[in-house]
Amino acid sequence: MAIGLLLASSAYAQTMIHVAPTGDDRASGSETRPLRSLEAAQARVRAANGRADVTVIVADGTYALERPLMFKAVDGGRNGYNVEWRAADGAHPLVSGGIPVTGFRLHDEARRIWVADVPKGIDARQLWVNDALAERPWIEIKARDVAFTNTGFDIVNPDLAYLSAIARPDRLEVEATGYFTDRYSPVKSIAGRTVTMQKPAWDNNSWGYDTISKPIFPEDSRLFLVNALEFVGKVNDWHAKPYQWFLDPQAGKLYLRIAQDDDIARLKVVLPRLETLVSIAGTPASPVERLTFKGLRFSYSSWLGPSRATGYANQQSGAFLAETSPIRPANAVESCGWGCPEFESMRQHWNQMPAAVQVAAARNVTFEGNRFTQLGQIALGIGNDANANLSGVGLATARIRVARNHFAVLSGSAIMAGGVREEAHHPKQASLINRDLVIVDNSVATVSQDYKDNAAILTTYITGARIAHNDITDAPYDAIAVGWGWGYNDAGGNPNYDENQKGYRYNTRYTTPTTLRDTVIENNRIHGVKMWFMDGGAIYNLSANPGAVIRGNHIFDIDDKIAIYLDEGSKHFRVTGNVIETRGKWLNINTAGKMYRRRVSTDNLATGNWHSSDTTGGRWLAEIGNVSRDNMLVADRDWPAEAEGVIARAGVRR
Repeated sequence: MAIGLLLASSAYAQTMIHVAPTGDDRASGSETRPLRSLEAAQARVRAANGRADVTVIVADGTYALERPLMFKAVDGGRNGYNVEWRAADGAHPLVSGGIPVTGFRLHDEARRIWVADVPKGIDARQLWVNDALAERPWIEIKARDVAFTNTGFDIVNPDLAYLSAIARPDRLEVEATGYFTDRYSPVKSIAGRTVTMQKPAWDNNSWGYDTISKPIFPEDSRLFLVNALEFVGKVNDWHAKPYQWFLDPQAGKLYLRIAQDDDIARLKVVLPRLETLVSIAGTPASPVERLTFKGLRFSYSSWLGPSRATGYANQQSGAFLAETSPIRPANAVESCGWGCPEFESMRQHWNQMPAAVQVAAARNVTFEGNRFTQLGQIALGIGNDANANLSGVGLATARIRVARNHFAVLSGSAIMAGGVREEAHHPKQASLINRDLVIVDNSVATVSQDYKDNAAILTTYITGARIAHNDITDAPYDAIAVGWGWGYNDAGGNPNYDENQKGYRYNTRYTTPTTLRDTVIENNRIHGVKMWFMDGGAIYNLSANPGAVIRGNHIFDIDDKIAIYLDEGSKHFRVTGNVIETRGKWLNINTAGKMYRRRVSTDNLATGNWHSSDTTGGRWLAEIGNVSRDNMLVADRDWPAEAEGVIARAGVRR
């Protein structure tokens, strides 16, 4: 088979494989006779990657996937060789999980709703119109409008009685945002004023912390009913904006409200049909190796988890409860609205949101100069738990590099790295440890549009993560969050959860450290984040992180939110040389209230920072090992030259 071998300057053989939408999968794969599909190119890689470096050159155009691309160990570089998938010079190839929607016809002139036929059975939680995320129709209600029960709620506000006439209550959802959670529960049925919810979603969303029925701070919580055709373009509703939509999968109908004076034929409408675009996973014993992606665009996916009976019982930053607890109290809605020992039993059973592009059991994998946009979940997942991966394989990543990529218009995080279950923090095999992750020079904007609880970049249990020179903006929650576990899983455990919630009645009290250590967060430019939640911080940490450093970051345009937050169990941090602009707390530590002398959070030093607000939170006391000293208040933001240098160096390097 003629593929075209060239001799590389390194004296290694170099195989070039060309692919183009106009190609032919029976062709040779040369520049003049390219292959047509990425799957065909993948097969050619496997034939050559054990005896040469292989480069797949991807021509301009759209590569519409009918199923996810699965990269296993045989798809990476073998025998010391490398495999690279890159865009042709000047090209911007699109790897798409969506289908264009055309053929709209007028459905309701008064409400400017059009309808189009789509393949029956396709479901999605996102739709993009001209590459902006269209809005699922919604109404906001108040907690006082309903009476919560173990099976759902009763509508007590007579003005909402019309909800009983909704034609497709099975498509309706309840969304609730609290102090730090964003929860979704699907409706099962409506009979009169009684709304019955799907289980286990309702059970899991109505116990624990910051729940639908008992948010931590009710004044900061909001409650929505989402996704009914009847809500689209409601007359005189202030939120009746264009580009609201509703999908009926059984009928194969997509309804879209357009703007006044729009030409429906000129709109680019894309409906996702895949939940995952790319899975990269070998096994811990035989990982994918030496694989690079450059200059590609990954777009149009939709994770359907919240639409299923499990819903999205959010705990924090893309982690959620899906399993049913056998010991959940029958009256948990009333008795476990602020945690309980039975809820604590689920700590090691949380799931993670699957990413559109997934990496596990892999090493020496690079993403450089790509675009991750228009994705209905987390864009890039690295070393997440097995339950978040299509491959069924989790963790076990090493030397993953994410550099100079653009992440934007995402329903979830840009990047989520690491797992949250026991194998992530106390693995029985060293090969499972996630280590040596580099996230540098990426631009991140307009993320977590649907799942507002998602941090823009999250790394959990990673040994040696460097997050540097990124520009992060337009995010409802944290810009950079690291760590996990609230100190639960650290050596010796957390006395707060031990004594107050009886957490170790069901959980192991570990005597050895977790795999989290040596995180470096430096020279990032963070602005326009924390737009929804009061909790959390522009930069945030959970649990012990030996060798951790936060330095040289510029944080601004966050209103009155917390800039740097060392949450419960944070230990061993050095916070230095940051320039912070906020009207809220520039520095916060959770020292567990009255238990602060128990050193739940300790050995943290903040020094040499510049800040515009003099407000801090938590107990910064030398007697408990937390010291804040030699920091400079610059209330008028007339930064000294050294601080100006930090500002100039922060963000993406050109």
